[in-house]
Amino acid sequence: MATDATEEKQDAPQTGRVDRFFGMTENKTNWKREVLAGTTTFLAMAYILAVNPGILSFGLSAAGVDAPNPGAVFTATALASALGCLIMGLWARYPIATAPGMGLNAFFAFTVVLTLGIPWQTALTGTFVSGVLFFILAVTGAREAIVNAIPAQLKLAVGAGIGLFIAFIGLKGGEVVVASEATFVTIGDFTDGTVLLTVFGLLVTAVFMVLGWKGGVFYGMLATLVVGVVTGVIDLRLAEGFTPNLDSFGAAFTGFEDAFTVHMIAVILTMLFVDFFDTAGTLFAVAGQAGLVKDGKLPRAGRALATDSIATSAGAVLGTSTTTAYIESTAGVSVGGRTGLTAVTTGFWFIVSLVAFPVFGLVANNPAVTAPALIVVGVLMAKALGEIEWAKLEYAIPAFLIVAAMPLTYSISNGIALGLVFFPIMMAAKGRWRDVHPIAWVLMLASAGYFLFLTE
Repeated sequence: MATDATEEKQDAPQTGRVDRFFGMTENKTNWKREVLAGTTTFLAMAYILAVNPGILSFGLSAAGVDAPNPGAVFTATALASALGCLIMGLWARYPIATAPGMGLNAFFAFTVVLTLGIPWQTALTGTFVSGVLFFILAVTGAREAIVNAIPAQLKLAVGAGIGLFIAFIGLKGGEVVVASEATFVTIGDFTDGTVLLTVFGLLVTAVFMVLGWKGGVFYGMLATLVVGVVTGVIDLRLAEGFTPNLDSFGAAFTGFEDAFTVHMIAVILTMLFVDFFDTAGTLFAVAGQAGLVKDGKLPRAGRALATDSIATSAGAVLGTSTTTAYIESTAGVSVGGRTGLTAVTTGFWFIVSLVAFPVFGLVANNPAVTAPALIVVGVLMAKALGEIEWAKLEYAIPAFLIVAAMPLTYSISNGIALGLVFFPIMMAAKGRWRDVHPIAWVLMLASAGYFLFLTE
């Protein structure tokens, strides 16, 4: 009888303070499972600690443009990710991690700074403003009106287009694709060490992903790094100077004087648009996998969206591009993560990562190591192409223009704007002008104006 009583006590539902706060018993989970899920999510998205400095610092420096200190970008990436995860876990209480978003960091570096010639400090100001606007939309309920104004087909196209853009950046960084005077782009030199290392990394990462390894991208980068060092393609001295610091802290407050030019307004709206829909889509995708969506609605959605906006503004102050919810959170959900404790655990590991900066510095400074991660992330994002209704040309044409224009014009904003111009016109030509939300017409005019001012 004593043994039975002991077993019954051990099997009894948890009723501790932490359990009640996170609702672990309610969601049929426990703290061990949540910690494991948070750790799994971190491993699945830890690549951002190397890739983000690679894009925002080393990528711009290689292009001959003034760039933030790589150690500062690394620190900002780790702290912004940790802050977003902690707020998401403790306030919104979802098993969803946040970090500087792939695609938006490329937009920040290659479109805003490199193409438009906007100083990175001003670009950070724009990121900060977009976060504030996102917060206002999240807490006032205006987000529903904007979401409903843009059809799901175009939202899917934006995600897929960003995926292709990211993959193109990876192929270019790994020198698999190079410039050509005759054809604009062509295949790289497959006898070159950088190209061979990139291809090796892509093969290894792809195999890990196919095998279902939750941290496949991260492990692929580590494998590529080891092979690169052993073969001499990677110089260990590349990690020099990559020391965590806060050199970029507060730089976002120095660019307000130039933050409201025509180009910057277009930049801010693009950041807002992409972050808004990317976050909303990710939240529903991850929460849906975890079984947390109730009657088609996401409880505490306002808190989750507000968390993203807070992390974005805080990240800009720290010195990094837009922070957003990460689809890699599904890795943690797949091993049982159901509550905010999962996100809190992920945030903890981002803080711990600050002491592992030499490894991340070595990775960030070598495009052959980060390129496979970019290409694979592009693959994951491009799966949205399969959900677009290609048989309906009123959707297919603007969607295709969005997807094609992003990598071909090297600009996320150009792709979005082109799609927004064509969508209402295509719908009107089909006789479906009544199905076009008034806001969509406003966005069409704004996008047309964007192209006119872009040529000035």
